Amino acid sequence: MAGLMKGKRGLVMGVANERSIAWGIAKALADEGAELAFSYQGEAFGKRVEPLAASVGSDLLVDVDVTDDESLDACFGAIKARWGKMDFLVHAIAFSDKTELTGRFVNTSRGNFANSLNISCYSFIDVARRASEMMPDGGSLITLTFQGSNRVSPNYNVMGVAKAALESATRYLANDLGPQKVRVNAISPGPMKTLAGAAIGGARATFRHTEENAPLRANATLEAIGGTAVWLCSDWGASTTGEVIHVDGGYHVLGFPQAENM
Repeated sequence: MAGLMKGKRGLVMGVANERSIAWGIAKALADEGAELAFSYQGEAFGKRVEPLAASVGSDLLVDVDVTDDESLDACFGAIKARWGKMDFLVHAIAFSDKTELTGRFVNTSRGNFANSLNISCYSFIDVARRASEMMPDGGSLITLTFQGSNRVSPNYNVMGVAKAALESATRYLANDLGPQKVRVNAISPGPMKTLAGAAIGGARATFRHTEENAPLRANATLEAIGGTAVWLCSDWGASTTGEVIHVDGGYHVLGFPQAENM
């Protein structure tokens, strides 16, 4: 099965470090022969991403602020200048004020609500429009979500609402872009030991709980998520669009914890 992505090019947005879900996806795509570009925000993240990009043979890195149209124009302009077109895009970008991920959701501020939805959901719509215009032969767009979108998750608060909006946007984008043979899907991993995951209160307890109760008695790995992304971006995923693919050891099917843990 090696070489599934040979000849395909795409942008990965949201790598923070080597433990990032976005990096697990990027490495899996590169291992299957994909040529990659990376975006990051700010000099500090750029220093982290540069050696990772180099390790998979990429020197196409762009500093991007997804809340700024000129910044996004420059990003996709640079990719178009280098490649002319692209085949896939991975969107792994989300943000909320950490102080509002504790306490009661009812106390969410107007400003953080708007900012969280803008960065965590609208940015996917914005980059999907730009990327799809560079996919004359069709392609694949992937974003990342979490089960807090449809079930109340402690300390997730406004991010749950943002992810619900993101999943809905995935379906609407899939319908809009389907005639262009551009597929749009979301991957929903379980709790992960990542920089983003660590920002959620009670992260260690949540990770342990899902590991003990998921049908597979295991949380997702970067390799498993990366493999799912390869399938969605490759020609094997040609008939899959508008889906939320769970990679969580099966935890999402449970109504209650396992009997031994009740």
